[in-house]
Amino acid sequence: MGKDSDWSSGLCNCCQDMNTCCFGFWCCPCLACTVAGNFGENACLPICDVLSPAVFAACGIPLCVPPAVLSLRSAMRNRYGIEGSLCNDIVVSCFCVWCSWCQMHRELKVDRTEEPAVVNMQPQNIINVQTSNVTSQSTALSVGK
Repeated sequence: MGKDSDWSSGLCNCCQDMNTCCFGFWCCPCLACTVAGNFGENACLPICDVLSPAVFAACGIPLCVPPAVLSLRSAMRNRYGIEGSLCNDIVVSCFCVWCSWCQMHRELKVDRTEEPAVVNMQPQNIINVQTSNVTSQSTALSVGK
């Protein structure tokens, strides 16, 4: 995008868009799948957030960070030029999962079309100069005599 900016809405600004707030409150997994699909990823990706802790715990590996929300959040920041850090994304993904999905859903609703850039190009004058080697022509003439 160019210049870094902030999220279009705050993490806890759920009342800014009541439809998203209700969608996230009543069916957060559905909201998460919608966000993933609208962002261009597999819509089933958020299921990793539900299944990963159980699978890893069964193997004796604790998993604290939901992988789908973290990866989509950092990818969205990168694509749209939103300021932030991976550390901040980890904290938000661990402790504010529902708010994070709602914030990303609101971010996808933002109109990101930009005005077309006008480029003014001036025609360039190109001069082709062919130099001739006068000494080689005179040498060829004297050899021919």
